[in-house]
Amino acid sequence: MPTYKAPVRDMRFLMNEVFDFERHYKAQPNGEEATPDMVEAIISEMAKLCENTIAPLYQSGDEEGCKLEDGVVTTPKGFKEAYDEFIAGGWQGLSHPVEVGGQGLPMSLGLIKQEMMATANWSFSMYPGLSLGAMNTIQMHGSEEQKQDYLVPLTEGTWGGTMCLTEPQCGTDLGQVKTKADPQQDGSYKISGTKIFISSGDHDLTENIIHIVLARLPDAPKGTKGISLFIVPKYLPGKIGEHNGVSCGSLEKKMGIKASATCVINFDEATGFLIGPEHGGLECMFTFMNSARIGTAMQGVAHAERSYQGALPYAKERKSMRALSGKKEPDAIADSLIHHGDVRRMLLKQKAIAEGGRAMIYYAAQYADNMIAGMLEDDMEKYDHWDSELGFLTPILKGFLTEKGLEAANEGMQVFGGHGYIKEHGMEQIARDARISTLYEGTTGIQALDLLGRKVLLSSRGKCVREFSKKLVDFGTKNLRDPKLRPFAWKLLKIAAEWNYLTTRIMLVAAKDRDMVATASYDFLMYSGYAMMAYFWALQAGVASDKLENGGKEPAEFYKAKLATAEFYFDRMLPSAKGHAEAALKPTKSTMQLSAEHFSFDYE
Repeated sequence: MPTYKAPVRDMRFLMNEVFDFERHYKAQPNGEEATPDMVEAIISEMAKLCENTIAPLYQSGDEEGCKLEDGVVTTPKGFKEAYDEFIAGGWQGLSHPVEVGGQGLPMSLGLIKQEMMATANWSFSMYPGLSLGAMNTIQMHGSEEQKQDYLVPLTEGTWGGTMCLTEPQCGTDLGQVKTKADPQQDGSYKISGTKIFISSGDHDLTENIIHIVLARLPDAPKGTKGISLFIVPKYLPGKIGEHNGVSCGSLEKKMGIKASATCVINFDEATGFLIGPEHGGLECMFTFMNSARIGTAMQGVAHAERSYQGALPYAKERKSMRALSGKKEPDAIADSLIHHGDVRRMLLKQKAIAEGGRAMIYYAAQYADNMIAGMLEDDMEKYDHWDSELGFLTPILKGFLTEKGLEAANEGMQVFGGHGYIKEHGMEQIARDARISTLYEGTTGIQALDLLGRKVLLSSRGKCVREFSKKLVDFGTKNLRDPKLRPFAWKLLKIAAEWNYLTTRIMLVAAKDRDMVATASYDFLMYSGYAMMAYFWALQAGVASDKLENGGKEPAEFYKAKLATAEFYFDRMLPSAKGHAEAALKPTKSTMQLSAEHFSFDYE
């Protein structure tokens, strides 16, 4: 089984030398305590917890899974003790207000903490991760009484939380939600209905679980405009152990993340409390959805990193045949796999995805900090600006990085050959766990429609692409004369022009053929992901080149490896963007002309 080692050197490189988090934190209203020493302590201590306590439960948790007996869900052996150690360290409230028991540090530090936990053990990380969604919703929309009743124990980590959206008859189309909320004379509501796919819906890690539930009032209009949001605790405050009409009906039998309890939750006249305005539930629920999707995008980085950490030592140790360019290990019976070109291709792809994706996530995390700053400063114009900026990034991050993370996990299995298909090596588990990341929080197709249809065409008429691609142009024009960076600069200039051309062409065709949005959206998203990652690899290459010349905090070989990986990305991965661009611009006819009845002639 691959062991986990937190990539702290790469994390420090990004935080200290690429994105200058020290200066960034000094500009944040909650960044005073985020000094370099504090940040270093957080990274070091979380790395220890993940390496020594959480990561060792990854494979055993998958083998044991969660169990539901007599209405009680139990997590795998060791999870409760690991969770207790997690909350004892105050980790759950790292980025939440001091007034409710948190440490009041910027959100980006919470996301960086989550990256290490996600890579160490994605299933485990989901339990505290789902609580963050409930915490953020209550923090933004709850009354002062609700914050004291629920936010304090959630921040401590003694209570857990969930987000209850989906129902059996609807997935992403939340306009079909049927769960009912009947008003009571005391101001509470009786919530009745069934929710499915509820991660962390029930477990034995906390003494209470707070469900944030979408439901309809009796007079609610149809569709998404008629949905309200409710706090529905498993046990009412002060009544721990007393049934509140909330129960786990079953555990989903899943392909992966088996140590994460994915539940069917039944609400049988459960007592709940309105949060936010009537019929404004969807807007409240999605307040922090951009930051939540960054967390899911991180799964792509996590699985690429975890699979790479398994594949790399195997490729160095496993002997097989001789390298085509001649013997590399003449005293051994054969050369190690790492000397074979195709194995190096797979390893470099994993490395490029993990490190390029991490840069994309850390950049977006600074946007999230700026968004939260607007909320803390009671400046909603600032909040909305950065939420909008983040809104363009998130579908690309979520869609592209999870697809690439899955690809990296599959490459890790391929490095092992037949051994990659065997459970004891742990590589197949990473691939199984990675598969869900492209599906939940909106499938890749949903992310693509959100990006192209809503963000690019409807909301900005291409402005968001023009604004971000300007970063590529700026880097390109600035470094075109630098012999080390010229290849990156020239390709960035070309891809910036092509990205804008692609956007304009789709916009013009879609004005006459609405199917163009749906048929082009996936390829547009993937193209955007390749273009965006190219910028962040060029950015890392630029810093590495400078540090090689002027000295940096890392050894010279670290910076040389950055330049080599950037070169691999531009030479071997970025050309895939061209194929996506060509596919996106093809007429809709080839996709839409076949009638539904004629997809098959052999079965109904």
